[in-house]
Amino acid sequence: MKLEHLPASAAAEDVVSALRRDGAVIVDRLVAPERMDAIRDELSPWLAATRTGPDDFSGRRTRRTGGLVARSPACRELVMHPLALGATRGLLEGSTSIQLHLTQVIAIGPGEPAQVIHRDQWAFDFFPFPDGFEVQCNTIWAMTDFTAANGATRLVPGSHRLGDGQRFAEADSIPAEMAKGSVVFYTGSVYHGGGANRSDDVRMGINLTYARSWLRQEENQYLSVPLEIARTLPVDLLRLIGYGRGAYALGYVDDLRDAMDVVRPEASNEGFGDLAHANEQARALQRARS
Repeated sequence: MKLEHLPASAAAEDVVSALRRDGAVIVDRLVAPERMDAIRDELSPWLAATRTGPDDFSGRRTRRTGGLVARSPACRELVMHPLALGATRGLLEGSTSIQLHLTQVIAIGPGEPAQVIHRDQWAFDFFPFPDGFEVQCNTIWAMTDFTAANGATRLVPGSHRLGDGQRFAEADSIPAEMAKGSVVFYTGSVYHGGGANRSDDVRMGINLTYARSWLRQEENQYLSVPLEIARTLPVDLLRLIGYGRGAYALGYVDDLRDAMDVVRPEASNEGFGDLAHANEQARALQRARS
């Protein structure tokens, strides 16, 4: 089975449809290669200072550089890309809001073996989410061309419909081969892993992941983005990185204040959310169960 490739003009609904069917899809050349170069230039001091991974899973020849919202203004544009946000909201429908789950440049060095095939949603303490209920939407943007030889992310299409505990070898997966500036979308439930780098080049990709706002973020955005930088960010980005409400009553500060009151008081609302909306969701859930 092959991964579907969509053009840069694809709509969010097209991406969501492919994700629900296959668990993954590639959008070709969504941004210009020069955008990837600009991000790489902004991040060069941190990329150079990042150590390789401490274990086989993270990759002993792989460097993982996070904190991208704080470190790269150009990367913030990728985080807020309309197709990424639209597809995420479509895939994670039913939640009051979504949030940024993690940001990371993954640089797989020559000689790195293939990563074990896994599910990203296992990060939530291996909780057995109901079949078909997606809790996160992942993207990896190609900072370099992704090929089978240089460690392109490998996926098992259709595996998002299987249960936990499945085991796959590298040969059971297919590489997300794509040109620089392209992006692969994949669900938190699809089985995947970094490919083996059998080339002489470093494969670099930007991993930006989104999740339902009632789950804990993998990357702590409140500490990854210092308050002095947070105060300079657009309101929509601030809410996405965690300063927005997760639901009716999640994320307020002290005396029911909106968290935005701490960083951008002029943009704050009351700490609690829409009670009528929360009640309607509760009634809808009860109807679905009856």
